[in-house]
Amino acid sequence: MKIAIIGGSGFIGTVLVRQLLEENHDITILDKRKSDSYPELVNITDIRARDVLSANMAESDCIIHLSAEHTDNVQPNQLYYDVNVVGTENVCRVASDRGIEHIIFTSSVAVYGLNKKEPAENDSLDPYGHYGISKFQAEKILLDWQKEKANRTVTIIRPVVVFGKKNRGNVYNLLKQIHSGHFIPVGNGDNYKSMAYVENVAGFIAWQLNNPPGVHLFNYADKPDLTTRELLTNIYSLMEKPLPRFHIPYWLAKGFASLFDLISKISGITFPISATRIEKFTATTQFSAEKALATDFRPSFSIIEGLKETIEYEFPKPEIKE
Repeated sequence: MKIAIIGGSGFIGTVLVRQLLEENHDITILDKRKSDSYPELVNITDIRARDVLSANMAESDCIIHLSAEHTDNVQPNQLYYDVNVVGTENVCRVASDRGIEHIIFTSSVAVYGLNKKEPAENDSLDPYGHYGISKFQAEKILLDWQKEKANRTVTIIRPVVVFGKKNRGNVYNLLKQIHSGHFIPVGNGDNYKSMAYVENVAGFIAWQLNNPPGVHLFNYADKPDLTTRELLTNIYSLMEKPLPRFHIPYWLAKGFASLFDLISKISGITFPISATRIEKFTATTQFSAEKALATDFRPSFSIIEGLKETIEYEFPKPEIKE
């Protein structure tokens, strides 16, 4: 197939491009930056500029839309809406102009909100933060686009937190702090976390290429879910480090993090700790993936195997010289 991947230079995109090239698909990447791995496939594109997006869009059987503004402390907040909402509107309009009838979109479980009881795809939505709200609005745009013509296909995938090699998100920050010895657990660790390894997420996206017309909606998480305590126990074991003997109460950590947020706002300095990250870390972020697991797709890695590969790549043990 001829596939245009918007955001293909990014974390998930780079893995997905590799997997699709291995399956002999014809790939074009549209991204605001060059790909470190596949620079020859990139047309530099900002999806906020519809004319540029249109000019760079190759003839395609499917658009995979991965591009998003997603980090915790984006400023100004309007960037979430300019990229995630206006950008998605532009993708839909360009697809219409080019006669492209299938869009695969990576949304987010942030559309459900925090501390929900393992929500599934048909549960009510309560978007958390500007990122969650902007993804919710982007989903609505795609659903409206699909309704315009019965032969159109929209596939929406809501991944949980995704981790893996070369990612610099919250899981990497956690691993880095543990590796450096600077991490202190917050809360009692009983909250559950749904997670997904990037190789599995990319594989599941690729699995959707032959979906028939209509709307296809999936959560994606690698199962089983771990509590924060179980997650930390496995990470410390993989790093061959002793578990900490104490933790900081949530209320105290949230207070310190709010102070760091204030300092960051005044000084412009970004700190590894923030109130949002503390809230996310101690929240139950557990999501149903029964619908995805009911398909014929089978993930290639377990969560522990994914953590092991990530840790060995990012924090290799020093060679012992004889």
